[in-house]
Amino acid sequence: MRIGVLGAARIAPAALIRPARSVPEVTVAAVAARSRDRAAAFAAKHGIPTVHSGYAELVADPTLDAVYVPLPNALHAEWTLAALAAGKHVLCEKPLTANADEARQVAAAADKAGLVVMEAFHYRYHPLVARVRELVGEIGPVRHVQTRLCFPLPRFGDIRYDRGLAGGAMMDAGCYAVHFLRVLGGGQPKVVAAHAKLRSPQVDRYLSASFAFPSGATGQATASMWSRRLLDISARVTGEAGEVRVFNYVMPHAYNRVTVRTGGRSRSERVAGGATYTYQLRAFADAVLRGGPNLTPPSDSVLNMSLIDDAYRAAGLEPR
Repeated sequence: MRIGVLGAARIAPAALIRPARSVPEVTVAAVAARSRDRAAAFAAKHGIPTVHSGYAELVADPTLDAVYVPLPNALHAEWTLAALAAGKHVLCEKPLTANADEARQVAAAADKAGLVVMEAFHYRYHPLVARVRELVGEIGPVRHVQTRLCFPLPRFGDIRYDRGLAGGAMMDAGCYAVHFLRVLGGGQPKVVAAHAKLRSPQVDRYLSASFAFPSGATGQATASMWSRRLLDISARVTGEAGEVRVFNYVMPHAYNRVTVRTGGRSRSERVAGGATYTYQLRAFADAVLRGGPNLTPPSDSVLNMSLIDDAYRAAGLEPR
C-alpha cells in the first residue's frame, strides 16, 4: 500500500512515518504541504521520494492507494472527501470532521465508494483497551464511567485554539475522552449537561460533559488544554462489584497502569505492547489490503461527533 501525506504536520513522523518502517506492507510514497519548499524539506528529512505542489495534486496521484490527513480539524472533511472521490482510502487524524453533519457526509461517501476511512484514534488499537474491557467484565454491570484527557497547552496562538479551524478542548482532547467513555460504557449515551471555560469567544479551554447511557449508567468526560487540572489522562469505571481505574490510556506504550478493586482487594497491572500508532497502521493496512476489521470507521465517528456537538450545545456554545 502506497500512502501520501497531506501536510508536513508535526504528528506525521510519530503517527505514520516511523510506524511504516515496522509495517512492510506500507510505503510512505509522497507528501504535499502548504508550499512546495516546505514539502520538499519534509520529504528530504524523512526519506519520502515524491513531492507534490499541492494537496489536490497529491490526491490525484494515480500511484497512491491511500492518503493520510493530519491537517487542522476544519480541513479533515474536505480532503477526506476529495481523497475518496479520487478513489483513495483514508487514514484521518481525530476528530474525523468538525461536526456530526460532516461525519455523515464522509460516512456516506465512504460507503458509496467502498473505500476504507479510519479515524486515527490510535489508542483503540493497543492491547490495553481489550484488556481493560475484560477487566470491566469482572466488576459487574457498569454504573458510572469517568474519562479525562487534560494537558497544558499555554501556547494560545496554537491552531487548537482557533475557532475557524474547529479548535477547542472538547475537539482536540475531548474527542478521546468521549470516545473512551463510549468504549467502556457500552451503548450510545446522551449528553445531559455540560459546562465550559473559555479561552476566547466560542473556544473552550476546558469542557466537562455529563452523560446517561441506555443501561441507566452515568458518565462524565472532561477535556482541558488549560485549567487547574494540568495533566490527567485517566479513566474510572464503577460497577456493582468493584472499580477499574486506567492511567494513560492515550499513550499506553509510554507507560500505563490498570488497577482493579473488587471484594475489598486491589491489584494493579501494566499492559505490555508496542507503539499505538504501529498497531493502528497495521490495522489500516489490513483493512485496505484484506478487508480486516476497522475499529474506528466513519459510522463510529458520526456517533462520537454527535456527542461532541451536543456537549457544546449543552455548554451554551456552538458546534464547530
